[in-house]
Amino acid sequence: MAARQQFRQVGSARPSHLMFTGGIGGIVDLPNFAALVGGLDDWEPFYRNSDVRIVHEKRLLELTRKRLSQSVRELRLIPLSDDDDRALVGVPVRAFPSWLRCTRCNLLAPVWGEAFTYVNYKRTRPDLAVFQHQNCGGRRGLDAKAVPARFVVVCDDGHLDEFPYEPFVHRGSACPKAEYPILEMVDRAGNRQVDVRITCKSCNAARNLKDAMGDTGRGELPNCRGRHPHLHEFGECRAPLQTIVVGASNLWFPQTVSVLSVPPDDEDRLRGLVAEHEEVLRETVWSVDAKTLAGLMRHMPALKPFLDFEPEQLRAAMDAHVPASDQREAGDLQAPEWKAFTAEKLPANEYFTAVRDSEGVPDPLKPYFTDVVQAERLREVRAFHGFTRLDAPDPEDPDLVPVARISRGEPTWAPASEVFGEGIFLRLNSDALRTWEARVADEEAVERLQAAWRNFRGRRRSRRRGGEFDPMAGWPGIGYVVLHTLSHLLIRAIALECGYNSASLSERIYYDGNDRAGLLIYTAVPDAEGTLGGLVSLAEAGSLTRIVGRALTEAGRCSSDPVCADHLPADPADSLHGAACHACLFVSETTCERGNRFLDRRFVTDLGDGLSFLEPWR
Repeated sequence: MAARQQFRQVGSARPSHLMFTGGIGGIVDLPNFAALVGGLDDWEPFYRNSDVRIVHEKRLLELTRKRLSQSVRELRLIPLSDDDDRALVGVPVRAFPSWLRCTRCNLLAPVWGEAFTYVNYKRTRPDLAVFQHQNCGGRRGLDAKAVPARFVVVCDDGHLDEFPYEPFVHRGSACPKAEYPILEMVDRAGNRQVDVRITCKSCNAARNLKDAMGDTGRGELPNCRGRHPHLHEFGECRAPLQTIVVGASNLWFPQTVSVLSVPPDDEDRLRGLVAEHEEVLRETVWSVDAKTLAGLMRHMPALKPFLDFEPEQLRAAMDAHVPASDQREAGDLQAPEWKAFTAEKLPANEYFTAVRDSEGVPDPLKPYFTDVVQAERLREVRAFHGFTRLDAPDPEDPDLVPVARISRGEPTWAPASEVFGEGIFLRLNSDALRTWEARVADEEAVERLQAAWRNFRGRRRSRRRGGEFDPMAGWPGIGYVVLHTLSHLLIRAIALECGYNSASLSERIYYDGNDRAGLLIYTAVPDAEGTLGGLVSLAEAGSLTRIVGRALTEAGRCSSDPVCADHLPADPADSLHGAACHACLFVSETTCERGNRFLDRRFVTDLGDGLSFLEPWR
């Protein structure tokens, strides 16, 4: 009888899942086993046989080149699955961890051995893909399902490897009775600690996995082999290993950056043109003055792209230009967005449409806001730069935590996603905010938040890098806490009326300690185009007044008070929030840009200590 065909598709995931939950280097839990997403080198064959969609977003591409590699030429959308056989489209994965346990006889063996067989007979049911221990228990035994042995080891530099079951159970030695010993894993499901017993059936050696857990378990494990299984490579690393369970929240953290596609103003457009045509300008007119430029602009082909600008503007832009080789970052990503939302005449393009009510800010809200903008159409583009393990990447200090590579060589592209939506932009009075910051600068609540950030940074630096280290680098400022807290209050209130749940909303906080003080709440529904319109409609005068009133009223009470209202960060706790908790302020982590940190109700509403920036709602 001919062997039945085995299909390669083993599951499905939304593109957003591959950006936030389990992308390159991450482990995806499938119904019957776990799979590791491969690096860009494994993606290439799939792309060659499919239509590649390029995402055009210049600002994000520039930052990706500086963070990832100068060889990156484009941002590509994550491939979607195809419903026919024309192309092998999708994301390549491999079974990992590759040690499996039979659910009937508790046999523990690697998938590359002869014990387990891959079974996936139905093309339309990838969820039925499974590894089986065939003829379990003997010649006439049943086919038993095999599941992953859910333990792996990682190091502080982001390497990932299989748990060394054989060396562990034999305490660093080889089995004295067999070259390929037979192992058994029995999970007793302890309710206080790990209670998983590994037994070698060949020599009767046995050991409990609790000996390999925690800090004390580091000494029971070999040193790291520098393995990146998503790249199929080993490197040089002798760091201590740490045992971790597959599915743990700190096994994989994505490093992504997003921008909104907003029309550039004249200054930004000219700056971009100078950077784009830098080589030609240097060869022709880089050293001439503005007066000479005026005579050349209409006759020299090299200057044709600059005809919309005055010679003085071009000369100033060339003088201010910093060569790409000297740039350490792509600049302030929020600046173009802030300019677009605060422009006297709102710009527009195919990805950005915004309007401002001719009546201005509603009278009841004038003590709080100086501008309200309805963003009827937005596009957010996000690029994936890499991932970390054990510690999340720091958006303010990308080099603080080692970031794992996503390809073996220099990548020529980076995965990206795009989201179309709508939003509400609110601008606060920056002068009043600076005055308030000066008033509360010496208050205990502010000092405790600053001390918590200092301790947090100091702990994260451990075993990471040497050299100079500023523990207060990245401190956003107490004004940011006000904007961030207000944003969360509004998100929770808006979600009750706008037609989106709070997990489908996102925030962008605009704050620099000077004139920039505003927030944008927008839809972030992945993998779909268009909007429902329910969010923008809430920016109308009557609706917005009601929403803000509800948010500020709710801020004055919490079901966890007085514990929540009295909370301030204190060493050795790692909390970076004050009066905030899941009952009053926290939202999903895909919604919050800072992981529910830098939140405190006492700075937005009066909790009895007189620290509120906003006036009490009446």
